[in-house]
Formats: sequence, C-alpha cells, structure tokens
Amino acid sequence: MHLSPRIPTSEPIDTHQKALQVNLDPRRYGTFAEIGAGQEVVRWFFRVGGGAGTIAKSMSAYDMKVSDAIYGRASRYVCRERLQAMLDYEHKLNLDRLKDVRGDTTAFFAFADTVSARNFQGTNDCHGWIGVKFQAHPRDDDSQIIIHVRMLDNEAALQQEALGIVGVNLVHGAFALNHEPELLVDSLLDGLSTSRIEIDMIEFSGIAFRHVDNRLMSLKLVELGLTGAAMFAANGDVLQPSEFFHRKPILVERGSFRPVCNVNLDMLHCAHEKFTQLPSVQGKEVAQVMEITMRNLKAEGEIDLRDFLARADVMSACGMTVLISDYFQYYRLASYLSRYTKESIAITMGAASLLDLFDEKYYAGLEGGILESFGRLFKNDLKIYCYPLRDQTTGEMTTCENLEIKPELQKLYGYLKDRGGINDLDNFNSDCLNIFSRDVLCKIKQGDMSWESMVPPPVADVIKSRSYFEYQAT
Repeated sequence: MHLSPRIPTSEPIDTHQKALQVNLDPRRYGTFAEIGAGQEVVRWFFRVGGGAGTIAKSMSAYDMKVSDAIYGRASRYVCRERLQAMLDYEHKLNLDRLKDVRGDTTAFFAFADTVSARNFQGTNDCHGWIGVKFQAHPRDDDSQIIIHVRMLDNEAALQQEALGIVGVNLVHGAFALNHEPELLVDSLLDGLSTSRIEIDMIEFSGIAFRHVDNRLMSLKLVELGLTGAAMFAANGDVLQPSEFFHRKPILVERGSFRPVCNVNLDMLHCAHEKFTQLPSVQGKEVAQVMEITMRNLKAEGEIDLRDFLARADVMSACGMTVLISDYFQYYRLASYLSRYTKESIAITMGAASLLDLFDEKYYAGLEGGILESFGRLFKNDLKIYCYPLRDQTTGEMTTCENLEIKPELQKLYGYLKDRGGINDLDNFNSDCLNIFSRDVLCKIKQGDMSWESMVPPPVADVIKSRSYFEYQAT
C-alpha cells in the first residue's frame, strides 16, 4: 500500500478556471467570511463572472468588537477556535435561512479565513487559518476541511495574492475532489510554490471524509513538500505545530519505532528527568514528541502505508505525540523547533546516533561543513542527551565519555561537551540496554514471543490485535 502519485492532466486548471467552475455549478451556494488580509478569496469568484449564483454573502469583520459580536469572544483572532466559530456561524445561518426554500437543489457552504498578513513594520508572524464547511450534495450532512498556512512572501500584496489562490484551490478541491482527498491535498498549491506558501496542517472531517485517516494526510503534506513537518496527537488528531509548541520547552526523540520498545521510553524518561532539572525548564510543561523522518520511512523505497500506520499506532499506544519531518539533518530539525518557541530545546539519542552526528559526510553540502552544522544546531543552547550503548558480546559500555570521535574532531567534541551541549544519561534502566528494535522486529516475524517483554504492554496489544510487523498469532 503506497501513497498515490498525482495523476497529471493534459491541461492544468488555473485559478481563474477553478473559480469559474465553482460559479457555474448551480448546486453551490454559500458565504465567504474573511478577516485579516482583505477579501482575497471571494474576489476571484466576483472577478471571473457568475458570482451571483454562488455567493450568498461576502463579509469582513476587521474590528475585534464587531468580530466578537458576530462570532463570540476568542482567545486570539488568528486561531483555529476563531475559524471554527466563523464556519459554524455562517454555515448555520445559510441553512436556517435558505434550506426550506432551495435545500433540495442546493449544496450550501461557508468559506472562512482569519489571517495575519505582513504588517506595516514587517515584524509579525505571517500565517492564517483557512477552512470550508460544506454539503457535498444537497440535503447532505456537513463535511469540513481546515488548513493552516504560513505565508512566506516578503510583501503584503504578494501574501494576499497567494492567500487568494490557495483559498480558491481549497474551495474547488472541496467540491470537485472530495472523493479523492490525496489529489485534493496535491492541488492546494496549484499556481503557487512552496517558496510562497507552506501548509503545515490539514484536517478532514464530516461525512464526505468518514474514511479519511488524517495521519495519512499529514504524511502526504510532508511527502509532497507542502511543509517540512507535520504532527498528530496520540488520539490521531492533527496538530498545528505553533500551537502545540507555543512557549514550551521541547524534548524530541528520533527513531524508527518499528516498534516502540522499552528502551525508547526509558531514553525519553531519562532525558526528561535531566532536562527538567535545568533552571530554564524547571516547573514548566515540556512538549515531548517522537519524531520519524521521511528518510527513515523511505529506507526501503516507497512509503508503505501499513508500516507507517503501524509505527504511528504503537507510538500512540504510548500516549506520544508524533512528528513526521523531512529534516534528516539535526540542525534543520533544531531550526524548525526554534521557530515555534523561545524556550529550551533538547534531543535525546543513543551513543551510536551521536557518533553518526560527527560523521562529516552528512555536511558535505554545507559551505562551512560540520562547523557550520554545529553552529546552527547549538546556537540556541540546545541540549543533546546521550543514552549509553552496551556491546552485546563484550558488555562494554559506550557513553559520551568514551565515544570514539575522530582525532581531528575531538577538540570540537570536547568543547561541546564541556559547555553542556552534549550530556550523558546515567539514570538509565540497565534492563533496557539489551533491547534493540531490529531484534524485536525479527522476533515478531519469527514468532518468538519473547519480544512481548521488550515492549510496553499497550504496544504488544496493538501489534497482536492488528497483526502489525508481520505478527501472526500462534
């Protein structure tokens, strides 16, 4: 099972044609409510002609008191809570007013966005929440798509233009591609590029998307390059990174998680214990995530969706938030995380991974090589916590104290260690040192039930109940 590639069309549909197609569909009728960057989306539907047959109402409520009076108070004005209030209010209004009159022939919708475009000083975070709530067919139950975008253009006018295009793509996709959600995701940046817009969250809900797994759609965002990373909670709900990480210290464990083993949880537990002792972290809620890279998911070629869902489910069974990223280099991961918090950031890894971190082949593409990469990685006082490795033959322990670094890099390593960038984890559970996920995976495939004692009980339950990782009941 693999993610479907985009099916090319002989004549790509541009923004003008998409808006016109919607306007010429006699079933579609609804409201556009836009706050923060002008009425950039509805403008397309007015401009192409035929808008009177599609647009019940177009509005903006820039003044906070006016917006509150219509949609109720919100903690912030550019947030998911405000977007949902807008969608619910406008869609219900259309149904209450019009369903008795034209409900048999009309599929109603409400489009909304709440956006922080570039301000006059150019000092704000340029992002927005965009959504459409709609009936796929007349008299149908509601369906909904919500996305979060980051606008990357340096000029407000360009940001507004990009917002208009992605909004039209969303509306058109909701109506024309709701039965093919992967193609819908792929169409969101038609007429744009990832240098202009990043889509870091998408959520499908409602009757038209009852079979959609939003975790797979998150994976699709990263695979297509629409974002560098996507997240979902243990219960499968998609998360928006800036809201999840907002003002929190962050602790990340990277791995393959095929499956999650006791050693993975011990590594995270030990690092959390050390991390929370830092003065900058004490008393604060730490955002803990398990991260898996696209490189890891594609290690055997194309992404296998069942394998991905197996990993996601065992991480979720441990109550963990999952981060999928395209940031193989750790300095890129650190840069991504520091975008969302000013608090401390830590990464925990095994001794073997720490040794790989000092392999210069991974930095050949950087002008400054390994020095540049480490400058980026540690520039915000990031901490690395190293979990020991025990040789299964000799019993010898490898820690960050005796890691065999190349002679020419030993002074650099010593400097990073002395200043607290690299830290040993000496609070480990020795029973976990003999556990390796590759061995557990082999035991599962071979029917050797000793693997059960090497993973958390909820993980064993998930593997057995869903026959993951080629498990077969005896």
